[in-house]
Amino acid sequence: MQNLTADNERILKEARIERDAMLKEAREMKDSMITEAKSEAHAQATKVIDQAKATIESEKHAAIAEIKNQVAELSLEIAEKVMRSELSDKNKQIKLVEEMLKEVKL
Repeated sequence: MQNLTADNERILKEARIERDAMLKEAREMKDSMITEAKSEAHAQATKVIDQAKATIESEKHAAIAEIKNQVAELSLEIAEKVMRSELSDKNKQIKLVEEMLKEVKL
């Protein structure tokens, strides 16, 4: 009976040791999985932020180019209207040609 009790206690002790080892391993796996998930989430967030920054920069350049084109078009339209107004009179045309000829150097 004492041998049986000693065996039972030994088996219980081994079972407790094994249980503690399994719990420790499970905690370590949990911590490892959490750390890995956080790291992966951080990497993905960084990637999304970088892509967003690149998209914003690209759209900014496109908007600036569009504004430059619009300014150029408006400038040409204004210049055309001014020239039409200035050259509507024959005397103004002659005066402009004479001024341009004076500026020409041969």
